[in-house]
Amino acid sequence: MDLSTTYLGLKLKNPLVVGASPLSRELDMLKKLEDAGAGAVVLHSLFEEQIVHEQEELDHYLTVGEESFAEALSYFPRLDTYHRGPEEYLEHIRKCKQALGVPVIGSLNGISAGGWMEYARKMEEAGADAIELNIYYVAASPHITGAEVEQMCLDDLIAVRRSIKIPVAMKIGPFFSNISNFCNRVADAGGEGLVLFNRFYQPDLDLEKLEVTPTVGLSASADLRLPLRWIAILFGRIKCDLALSTGVHSAQDALKGIMAGAAVVQLVSVLLEKGPRHLTTILKGMTDWLTAKEYASVNEARGALSQRHCPERAAYERANYMKVLHSWR
Repeated sequence: MDLSTTYLGLKLKNPLVVGASPLSRELDMLKKLEDAGAGAVVLHSLFEEQIVHEQEELDHYLTVGEESFAEALSYFPRLDTYHRGPEEYLEHIRKCKQALGVPVIGSLNGISAGGWMEYARKMEEAGADAIELNIYYVAASPHITGAEVEQMCLDDLIAVRRSIKIPVAMKIGPFFSNISNFCNRVADAGGEGLVLFNRFYQPDLDLEKLEVTPTVGLSASADLRLPLRWIAILFGRIKCDLALSTGVHSAQDALKGIMAGAAVVQLVSVLLEKGPRHLTTILKGMTDWLTAKEYASVNEARGALSQRHCPERAAYERANYMKVLHSWR
C-alpha cells in the first residue's frame, strides 16, 4: 500500500504529522516518533511574546547605565546566564535536521506585526523545511471589526512569505464569518497550506479562590467533526494543501480526514495519551482499510467524500442541520 503524500511541496512517507506540542521539545522523543512512523513533525511553537521579551530584555541591559563611568561595562549580562530561548529554538531545529530523516516544520505563533517575524527567516536558515504560522488571536475589543482581524492575519502571512523561500502553512481557528472566503484569501496571499483548526484553550473559573484558571483539555474523536466539515467543503476549491488538526485518535479518524480531502492529518492528544507507538497502530489500521476497500494508494482515496465528490452535496450545509434535528427521537 502506497501511503506517501505531498504536503507543502514536501514528499512524506505517509500523511501522519506530529502537530506542534510539548512532544517535540526533546530530540529523543522526536526520534521515537519518527521510528514509529511519523511522516513529518511540527516543532513546538516559538511565541511572539518570547521573542519580544528577549529583545526588550537585551535592550534594557544594553542601555541601562550607559551614561555611567567605565564601570558601566559591568551592566552587560553574562552570556552564559542570559536567557536565549529563541536562539535555543533555532539550535533545536539544526539538531533535528541533523538527526531526523523526515521533514521538520518550524512553528511561529503570534499576531501583531513586528520584528518577531524575522525569526521565520532565521528558522529557514537553521534548516526548517517549512513554517507553520500559528495565528492565535482572541478579538476581545468591541472596536475591532472582523475585516480588520482578517487583514491582520493576512498581513502577518504576507510579511513572513516575503522574507523566506520555504513553504508557509497558516494555522487558523474556526471563528471567521466566512471561512471559505478567508481561506481563499490566504491562498491568494501566498500560503501554501492551511491547518484547520487551531484549538482555542478556554479558561475556567475557580469559585473557591475566585480566580481565572488556565485549563488544557485533550481532544476527543468527536472534535474531528468541525475540521472535517470544512476540509470537505474547501477541497478542490482553494489552491493550497489542507491539513486536518484536532480529533485524530484512530485509523478511522485519519482516514476520514483523508477522504474529506486533507493532504495530511496532525496528531497530538492521542500521542500524549498513548505514546509514539500508537502511530504504528494507526498506520496499520489505515493500510488494512485501504486494502480492503481496494484502494491502491492514499492519494486515490483523498477527497472521495469531499463536498465536491459527495452524491449528497447539501449534506455539508444547511440541509444536514435540518436532517439531524428531525432525526432525533
